[in-house]
Amino acid sequence: MKRFLPAFLLISMMVLPADAQLFKTSLTLTIIDELGNSVEGATVMIFEKKDDYLAEKNPAAQGVTDAKGVIRLKELKPMQYYVLARKGDKDNIGGGEQVGPLEEKKFNKARVVIQ
Repeated sequence: MKRFLPAFLLISMMVLPADAQLFKTSLTLTIIDELGNSVEGATVMIFEKKDDYLAEKNPAAQGVTDAKGVIRLKELKPMQYYVLARKGDKDNIGGGEQVGPLEEKKFNKARVVIQ
């Protein structure tokens, strides 16, 4: 039994850091239009600071929505973010600009309406 204890402890130590990294803070945004239809191909940026949001610079994360209007942003800080979603002449400026604060090590979700 004593022979297996060091090996068990070593394996346990290697598993703990990997397990702790499985659950990172993420945000799934669904972009919809004023009729409730999902918006494919919308450009989405999230910002930590309002000044960056207003200037549209230094996004914390960004990407484009998929065919279902969904974008998944990973490895985020558990804080409040400013969201800018845009496709063509439609955006969310003037409503629904903030999400959060995000729950740490959780899969957070929000909907954003562009019009």
